[in-house]
Amino acid sequence: MKLIRSLWGKWKESRLFVKLIAVMVVSIVAVSATTSWITLHMSVKLFTDTFGITNAKVISQIKTNMDSFHYTVITAANNVFQSGTVKSFLTEGDSDSLTMARQYGAIRQEMDRIQSIIDAYQVSITISGVNGRSYSTDRSLLPLQARQLEGLEMTRRALEQPKKMTYQYYRPGPSDVGSKEPLIVATQAIRERSTGEVYGTLYVAVRESDFRQFYASFSSVGNDVFLLDRTGLIVSSNREDYRGEYTPDLLRYASQITEQQVRTMDGKVWGKDSIILAEELPFYDVYLVNVIDSELASGQMLNKQAIVLTCSLFVLGALVIVFLITRGMTRSLTLLVRQMSRITENDFTNYVSVTGSYETRQVGHAFNYMLDELHEYVDELVATQKEQRNAELAALQRQINPHFLYNTLASVKFLVQQDSKEKAAATIHALITLLQNAIGNVSETVTVEQEISNLKSYVFINHVRYGDRVRANFFIAPDCLHYHVPKLMIQPFIENAFFHGFNRKQQGTVHVLVAREGETLVCEVVDNGDGIEGLTGEHELPADGGKSHFFSGIGIQNVHDRIQLLYGEPYGVAITSRPGEGTRVKIRLPLLES
Repeated sequence: MKLIRSLWGKWKESRLFVKLIAVMVVSIVAVSATTSWITLHMSVKLFTDTFGITNAKVISQIKTNMDSFHYTVITAANNVFQSGTVKSFLTEGDSDSLTMARQYGAIRQEMDRIQSIIDAYQVSITISGVNGRSYSTDRSLLPLQARQLEGLEMTRRALEQPKKMTYQYYRPGPSDVGSKEPLIVATQAIRERSTGEVYGTLYVAVRESDFRQFYASFSSVGNDVFLLDRTGLIVSSNREDYRGEYTPDLLRYASQITEQQVRTMDGKVWGKDSIILAEELPFYDVYLVNVIDSELASGQMLNKQAIVLTCSLFVLGALVIVFLITRGMTRSLTLLVRQMSRITENDFTNYVSVTGSYETRQVGHAFNYMLDELHEYVDELVATQKEQRNAELAALQRQINPHFLYNTLASVKFLVQQDSKEKAAATIHALITLLQNAIGNVSETVTVEQEISNLKSYVFINHVRYGDRVRANFFIAPDCLHYHVPKLMIQPFIENAFFHGFNRKQQGTVHVLVAREGETLVCEVVDNGDGIEGLTGEHELPADGGKSHFFSGIGIQNVHDRIQLLYGEPYGVAITSRPGEGTRVKIRLPLLES
């Protein structure tokens, strides 16, 4: 327990030092983190822009390679369209064996000639005619007969757009013979140029792995290339796991890039932050998309661990320097605070030793000087308050009307002469109670219950002296009896009501009410007497400088002043009067439990 107290004491003494260190640490770390983040962000931005420019050139090169392949395929296709041998083979009906052998020999020579045009690429050329015949320069790539070719989606599309060559992604089915490797197939209807009559279909097939060679050298880890058709199908890619898959998100990015004509776009592809470049290839009716993994690419250029480690070392060094400097500056100030905290209440002789830095010494001198000034001021203040308290008490005690005592005693004498000893004793008891309350310490407070008891004694004495032409009723809320009020607070207003409130009227009633209003205790003295001439509506004391006869008696103005002095301006006395109807005095006090 002692250890805990000791640690707690040291913590309280070092709070300034700890706060300064905390502010410094937060500031240094915040500045370092912000600077590092801005540096990294700007570097990544610069890298992204540079990478975007470089890869835009790469995409342009890939497009050139693919356009060259397309032009070669178009050249071969034109030779097919212009060949009479091909037309005869695809349109003539069956004949004798010798004729058919000659036709197949002729078509083989013609197709070998056309194949030589495109020998730079490993492709096969397949033709299929309306007569049910088909021929292929390499059946290992597209080993399908004419009737099988007719049922393919690529054939249907070619016949729907006979003037256009379309490229399709084709994956051989389980029942297909030959290689199961995916293919890229260029398809176009073979038609009569003059009449436009379609008499066959051309298929130029290339393995997707061979087609990939157009861009394979430009791809790497985190730098992937995709060919997307208009439906979002990945026709070709260096990523084998994505070939033949549909990617609507990637298609959306590619469409936006081409429509907005921007160089790059940032986005999320398969859950990773990526840089996306895209180019439309109208000949192939596909999008060429380059996807760069932002984190992987920037990591290759920026060593984030090295940057973080370097910044951490700088921050640590700065914190050590700040710690040493701050500790030296606050040490003397901490010692001064420790000495100040040992000064006990009302002990103005415990001076502090003046040591340390210039600022600390100045504070020490000022503190010692303040102790001297406080000592003198407190002595003077205590003496003044004692004199003021005694003068106030004496003044209040002197305000008790001598005639009140004389008349009360005379009334007692008269009661004794009439042999009303019990009533006389009760009157004397009430007078004693009243005098004890008036002459006691004026700074004391009493409960509402005691104050009402004293008021009833006062009313009793007045009834003995003057009769009961003025009656008094008391309405006290039960939950207010325990609250405290200053002594002699309500009696001055009862007295004025008795002696000044019923000069014209022969009889009447005074009501005393005590209740709560929220967090305020409200005491009211209400009579139905003559009212006050010249005083209408509600007024706070002093109503006319305290010169009206209404404000004579035992400290009416003093009650208001005492309440405001003790509890502040929201509290005090307010008077409402209507001539001929009566007067209402409202006293507002805080809720005091003791």
